[in-house]
Amino acid sequence: MIFNLFKDKSLVKKESYLTKIKNGLSRTREVLLPGKKEVFNSKVSTEDIFLDIENRLLVADVGIEVTDMVIDRLRKNLSSTAQHNSELVYSSIKEILIDILSPCEKPLEIGQQDPCVILFIGINGAGKTTTIGKIAKFLQQQDKSCLIAAGDTFRAAAVEQVTVWGERNNIPVIQQPQGSDAASVIHDAITAAKARKIQVVLADTAGRLHTQQNLMDELAKIKKVVQKCDSSAPHEIMLVIDASIGQNSLKQAEIFHQEIGLTGITITKLDGTAKGGIVIKIAHDLKIPIRYIGVGEGIGDLYTFKAQTFVDALLD
Repeated sequence: MIFNLFKDKSLVKKESYLTKIKNGLSRTREVLLPGKKEVFNSKVSTEDIFLDIENRLLVADVGIEVTDMVIDRLRKNLSSTAQHNSELVYSSIKEILIDILSPCEKPLEIGQQDPCVILFIGINGAGKTTTIGKIAKFLQQQDKSCLIAAGDTFRAAAVEQVTVWGERNNIPVIQQPQGSDAASVIHDAITAAKARKIQVVLADTAGRLHTQQNLMDELAKIKKVVQKCDSSAPHEIMLVIDASIGQNSLKQAEIFHQEIGLTGITITKLDGTAKGGIVIKIAHDLKIPIRYIGVGEGIGDLYTFKAQTFVDALLD
């Protein structure tokens, strides 16, 4: 049996889900939506309308290729009269964006592995450790036992931070002294989880730039050590990326995927940026499942990704 972490048991009421996402994406919404009445005035040429839409998409970091595709499809889908109707235009844009995003709408699932090992990777400051704490809490609410591996052994604050999350939620944390071998910490955590019959291991790793080959090699080493414990592990390799850095986050994802093979992405800090369109660009280019989006610092501000809701929050 497969367990969907959010299946009909969201931490927030269904009625507030769209509102919360919409509030979290407010800065990107401000880029995409202002000026509808002025732009869609009957005296404005079709080309000026398309130019305005193009500029808004680019500023939101949707990217040139996706923007060109949106404009091309609008020209084909809408009559010359409809192109001056803001409701029809934005409805068509929503359909196009949902087509791009829907293949990436694949919530994280926990199977019957013993235990299920989730490896978290990303650069410093992306919100990786906080994301681990939030997902651990979600797991608890789904009656899943879990254990955290404090594999970021280079940054003392990371171990402290993840330990606080563990203590707060009564989740065991396996750690070693700062500077210890990260692969060894994660190996110990998997061994402990097997002995204690814990269902999920959430393994933190040190933040690293995708350009630091020695640290990327360390990730490959961690993956190999994990596979010695269980040949099918890690069962999820989750990249946590910061939406506010825009196109740089796409480059990170491309290289991390090439080096270690991603199975899922969590996109954080969407509430602090006007570049939320990068989610669309990542979905279009990589087609890797987007598991969660983060729209705040609170425990309930990490949400399972839903294409329809995301687009509605951007364009309604």
